[in-house]
Amino acid sequence: MTNSCPRILSIAGSDSGGGAGIQADIRTITNLGGHAMTAVTAVTAQNSAGVTAVELMTPDMVLAQIWAVMDDFGADAIKIGMLGSPEIALTVAGFLKSVGNKPVIFDPVMVATSGATLADDRTIAAFQKIIPRSSLVTPNLDEMARLGGEEAVSNFTVPFLVKGGHGEAETLVDRLIGADGELERWEGSRIDTRHSHGTGCTLSAAIATYLAGGDSLSVSIGKARDYVRASLETAPGFGSGHGPMGVPKT
Repeated sequence: MTNSCPRILSIAGSDSGGGAGIQADIRTITNLGGHAMTAVTAVTAQNSAGVTAVELMTPDMVLAQIWAVMDDFGADAIKIGMLGSPEIALTVAGFLKSVGNKPVIFDPVMVATSGATLADDRTIAAFQKIIPRSSLVTPNLDEMARLGGEEAVSNFTVPFLVKGGHGEAETLVDRLIGADGELERWEGSRIDTRHSHGTGCTLSAAIATYLAGGDSLSVSIGKARDYVRASLETAPGFGSGHGPMGVPKT
C-alpha cells in the first residue's frame, strides 16, 4: 500500500452482535492495516436472529462525529453504510461536497440479512444525492432493483458494483457497471454457510481500505472479494441464525 496506515472514515450504524455495520468496518479496516474512524448513524439491538430495536442519531450528531475526526485526523477514504433516515442521508450528502477527490464507497444498505428494513422509501430517494458524490456504489441485487434497476446506472457517472450473492445460482457473479454497460465481472462458487452476516459491510470497507492504500478500483474490488470469501470460510459459527463471519489472516 502507498500509505503505511490509511485513514478510513466509516459512516454507518452500530450492530450490537458485532457482525455488520460499524463493528464489521472497524474489524476489516484494522485487519487490513488501516486506521478506522467512525460516525455512528444509528444504534441497533440485534443478533444473528434479527434486529429488535433501532435508535437513530440526530443529523447534527452524525455531522459532529464526522467533523471531529476530519478536522483532526483527516481521511484517505470514506465508507458509507446504513444511514437510517432521509435527514441523515442529506446531511452526509452535504458533507461529501467537501471531500474533494478522496475515494467514497457507498453501500446503500436497505435491509438487514435477517430481513429487517433499515431504509424507507424517503431515505432511498435521498440516496440520489449521495450517489453522484461517490466513487463506487455497491448494491446487492435487491438494492439495485430498489434504486431503479441497472438502467438507472446510466443516470450517473459513478460505477456500480452489483453484488450477486443474493442470486440463486451456484456460481455467483459480481458485475462492475458504468453508464455504458458492464466494465468488468468477477465470478466465484457459492460458499455454503449461514454465517454470512456483514458481507456487504466487509466488502465495502475492504474496498475503501485498498483504495486508500493506492490500489486501483479493479484491484481493490478483487482483493476485497477474496477477503470476504476468506472471512466466510473462517466464520466461527456463533449464533442460531445468520452469524458473523470470521477474521482471516492477511
